[in-house]
Amino acid sequence: MSKKGRVLVAMSGGVDSSVAAVMLHEQGYEVIGITMKTWDYASSGSSSKETGCCSLDSINDARALAVSYGFPHYILDIREEFGNFVIDNFVEEYLAGRTPNPCVLCNTHIKWEALIKRANHLDCEFIATGHYANIREENNRHVISKGKDENKDQSYVLWGVSQANLARTMLPLGKFHKSEIKQMAIDMGQKELAAKSESYEICFVPDNDYRAFLKHQVPTLEKEVDGGEFVLTDGTVVGKHKGYPFYTVGQRKGLEIALGEPMFVLEILPETNRVVLGKIDELQRTQAIVRGYNLVKYASIPESIESLTKIRYKDKGTMSLIQEDGDKILVDFLEPVSGLAPGQSAVFYEGNDLIGGGIISRS
Repeated sequence: MSKKGRVLVAMSGGVDSSVAAVMLHEQGYEVIGITMKTWDYASSGSSSKETGCCSLDSINDARALAVSYGFPHYILDIREEFGNFVIDNFVEEYLAGRTPNPCVLCNTHIKWEALIKRANHLDCEFIATGHYANIREENNRHVISKGKDENKDQSYVLWGVSQANLARTMLPLGKFHKSEIKQMAIDMGQKELAAKSESYEICFVPDNDYRAFLKHQVPTLEKEVDGGEFVLTDGTVVGKHKGYPFYTVGQRKGLEIALGEPMFVLEILPETNRVVLGKIDELQRTQAIVRGYNLVKYASIPESIESLTKIRYKDKGTMSLIQEDGDKILVDFLEPVSGLAPGQSAVFYEGNDLIGGGIISRS
């Protein structure tokens, strides 16, 4: 074994995880590559060509790179545990009138746990991924901070990773810009890898049509929810919709209803199959309740502290006061935010450091 230790690297076949693996290999770590197959397109009813991290091409690319650098590579089929947890939750959340964030759930409960489990089996002290974020140890905590490349920073999706798992995690790309990583791939003689297009779709919704995916997963759904009512905040019925699971808070396009001015989805009421509409100013909120949270930088928040709170991955964030209150975090935004969608993640930052995050709740 290398003096630096043995590390299990999650390799998707893309440029980021490939460069991360080679970087660690060249730094003197004993690298073992592993590619996790989480999904296949046939299960979603899609006839599209399989692409992305679960495709055969991506698996072959990861294996070929490992072979060329002389380190072992394994394929791990976790489709059953992924489907039972992430996809079941995805469907259940939409049926409950919420908007899920499956990438956060997958990182927290599936990928990291699967990697740690296999790392133990392979006697690896560490695991590594190609995420653009950083980890350091401070005050007996393993603290995640934003990646150097603000446009690629992925700390938002890592808020749920436990301290025990962070203690064994390496994120080699956190101190680099994406352009630097692509150049490293070219310098490695991997021009095709550097030129690979990136997918920002949910891996199990390859055509980015979550409504079609829900209909495939629940064949009776469309018939059960079609014809519900669009209502205003005062209860006035203004039209019919195609089913409450097919809408999200903050949505404006695709409502197929004309009321003389732009209208937005304010609230989804699954118990009555109603979708509440309103004007842009009615969409704004100054408070949020966050449940199922995980703290990263601190073990607890003894009193209200100031934080930049992001309510979506690409959200620039809003300054807020946050405070623990039993099993929830109370968020007071210092200026109104729009599109606060139950089911999405609220993630809290102190400067570049990740304080923690949780799931936005109705109450």
